[in-house]
Amino acid sequence: MSKRNAFYAQSGGVTAVINASACGVIETARRHPDRIGKIFAGRNGIIGALTEDLIDTGQESDLAIAALRHTPSGAFGSCRYKLKGLDENKAQYERLIEVFKAHDIGYFFYNGGGDSQDTAYKVSQLGERLGYPITCIGVPKTVDNDLPITDNCPGFGSVAKYIAVSTREASFDVASMCATSTRLFVLEAMGRHAGWIAAAGALAADEKHDIPLLILFPEVTFEPAKFLAAVDAKVKAYGYCSVVVSEGVKGVDGKFLAESGVKDAFGHAQLGGAAPVIANLVKDSLGYKYHWAVADYLQRAARHIASRTDVEQAYALGKAAVELALEGHNAIMPTIVRVSDSPYQWKIGYAKLADVANVEKKMPSEFISEDGFGITPACRTYLQALIEGEDYPPYRNGLPDYVNLKNAPVEKKLAASFSI
Repeated sequence: MSKRNAFYAQSGGVTAVINASACGVIETARRHPDRIGKIFAGRNGIIGALTEDLIDTGQESDLAIAALRHTPSGAFGSCRYKLKGLDENKAQYERLIEVFKAHDIGYFFYNGGGDSQDTAYKVSQLGERLGYPITCIGVPKTVDNDLPITDNCPGFGSVAKYIAVSTREASFDVASMCATSTRLFVLEAMGRHAGWIAAAGALAADEKHDIPLLILFPEVTFEPAKFLAAVDAKVKAYGYCSVVVSEGVKGVDGKFLAESGVKDAFGHAQLGGAAPVIANLVKDSLGYKYHWAVADYLQRAARHIASRTDVEQAYALGKAAVELALEGHNAIMPTIVRVSDSPYQWKIGYAKLADVANVEKKMPSEFISEDGFGITPACRTYLQALIEGEDYPPYRNGLPDYVNLKNAPVEKKLAASFSI
């Protein structure tokens, strides 16, 4: 096979470990100079491909690329931009072919969640539908842990660890103040339709830490009276109660508690604000003083407390994406396959992009406790393995020492521009 250049890009909400996947892709590609020439990154995801705004990763040293493994967020810029269907907007795909041809791009690695895997799948159809041969591999990423087929998603283990740690630490704080002050603490976690992140808050309580916790899942319809009774019982038994609420919790009317009426670029409802809704409900109904917090970007940016398991898996999937491409695979996404729980063991598999794109994996009913406010032992076993291990970044002057890449632009070869 002739040597071709590669394109890598990041898409959707970034995570504490998406750059570890980038590191895996770039380092592995560099080890195959006979098959892969230059390695370009798209500035701001697929937008970089459409606008011919490419980054020359060859300008970065091996040390700088290696430092991506411990640096959070998206080093090349991400985006929320979904390609339309080929028949709806053929011009987008013709533009991609123009850019790919101009820069001799034969490998396409797209790092993102469900909508991003849909984009990767659509790009993979360029060869069949429009006659441009390209090897397309999706690289999984999402803190929501909602991609199908793969056991778990890179980014989730670290956000789960952050939420579990924060819930435990905040609960210790509330416990010390509840006699004369705060009785309720509410932490809002990400999760539009799947409660995986909120579920991780339940790990804060274990055989050594008897913490009164209630978890509110998107998969369980919120019933105010039932919830208030549970809070009241916890406060009367312990003096306080901690609640972890997913941003995607819905009421009996089917509406998000936190819906603001604004839509994001993918057409999803913009969420954020479930915690104050819950806290004020308790205050108004039970009179308990409260504090609430919205973890928001903090939970997905917290590389300083990342799960070592998550970092290792993120890197391994980036590495596997390149290796699978070189083996001749196309239109697939590498996956994590859980081999055993005790000891926890995993391996790399893969799934067809057609089976992954736009499919959400929600919390299974057997992972949610019978009362709807907690997790089962099976869920605890599943989650515990994913938060194991520490992988601290290097520190300098008391702060994490993260890398800032040069992100040198590639000279444009096309005269025409493209509007997004």
